[in-house]
Formats: sequence, structure tokens, C-alpha cells
Amino acid sequence: MIIATALALLVVMVLALVRALIGPTIHDRILAVNVFGTKTVLLISVICFISGRPEFLDIALVYALINFVSIIGVLKYFEYQGAGTGEGTSSD
Repeated sequence: MIIATALALLVVMVLALVRALIGPTIHDRILAVNVFGTKTVLLISVICFISGRPEFLDIALVYALINFVSIIGVLKYFEYQGAGTGEGTSSD
């Protein structure tokens, strides 16, 4: 049953990669990357359970933190992408 869970996670990760590559908007792509990162954390946890090595949980937690911080950074970048170019200001 745990092997089936790992395989299901791999299928969902492939679908998330497909959405990240062909997503019509940047928001779809960012959400797909976030889903991929979350499923990676789950897959690492399942592999930890299968192999009986609890030290992999530390790796999963660090990866979850990196995923969260990087997604916030990318969203902030796209939010303020045009902030320094003078867009929205009048030169009258």
C-alpha cells in the first residue's frame, strides 16, 4: 500500500510538471511548482517510512522551508517587477 502511495505521488508530480510547462498564465505555473514541491516533501516522507530511516524527515522539513521561501520570493518578484521602471508615474 505504501508503494502505491509513492507511485501515486510520482504521477501527481509528473502532472504538476506538465502544468508548470504548459500553464497558460504565470500564476498557474507558480502554483504547479508549489504543488510539485509539496509532493516532493510527501515523497521524501514516504521514502523515509519505506526505508526505515527517520533522518530523511529532516531533509523533508528543510526542503519544505526552502520551497515556501522560494515561492514567496518569486511571487514578490512578479508583484514588484515593474516597480523600478517608472510604470504608473506620469512625466508631466
